[in-house]
Amino acid sequence: MDPFYGEIIGTALLILLGNGVVANVVLEGTKAEASDWNTITLGWGMAVFVSVFSVAAISGAHLNPAVSLGLAVAGKFSWSILPVYVLGQFIGAAIGAMLVWLFYRPHLAKTRDCDRKLAVFCTTPAIRDRVSNFLCESMGTSVLVFSVLQLAKPTFGLGALDALPVGLLVLAIGLSLGGTTGYAINPARDLAPRIMHALLPIPGGKRDSDWPYAWVPVLAPLFGALLAAWLYLALGGEIRVDLPSVSEFF
Repeated sequence: MDPFYGEIIGTALLILLGNGVVANVVLEGTKAEASDWNTITLGWGMAVFVSVFSVAAISGAHLNPAVSLGLAVAGKFSWSILPVYVLGQFIGAAIGAMLVWLFYRPHLAKTRDCDRKLAVFCTTPAIRDRVSNFLCESMGTSVLVFSVLQLAKPTFGLGALDALPVGLLVLAIGLSLGGTTGYAINPARDLAPRIMHALLPIPGGKRDSDWPYAWVPVLAPLFGALLAAWLYLALGGEIRVDLPSVSEFF
């Protein structure tokens, strides 16, 4: 299968299961209503595990523009393929958000709190301080990308990784660093579902999509990925010189 479609499928699965666990916890009338933060972090960790496992052999399972950028800066991924991967990730995230919307429509209709409905699609900070929020998202993504770079062999993607360590990594980030901003640590995971929240008819009404905050979970993860890649290289990380070109995939 084409890696482009692998990234679409993998990211859609990531959002379906990841945002799905948020919906299961915050929306009214579900079996898991009023569960705690541990349920969300565990659900997201398992979402990463399943999605990486499912498409690692197809695309390397980046599923995150910040991961793709970090791999490219660190010399483990071709710059020429980066736009194709990022496009697939955003398309997949939008599809995943639409599937969550479809799955939980009766519960979206039952839920009166429009902030909870927004939380099903995208992140919002616990304390709105954009400087601090930017720092938190950057640090969380740096941990993610630096750890991935240490785990990954010098190949074009993450196919060399077992899925479980990546899932545990995201679980650890959520438990330790996620409570301030909701740990987007992935521009596609936040922006594409936010756009879908704005476009889709939400049963029972909805609030605005919080666009004044939307730049933070997009730019901060990219900045964090750059920091992680530069640190990796400064510590003597291995660079692969025979990187694949886009012609090898199309």
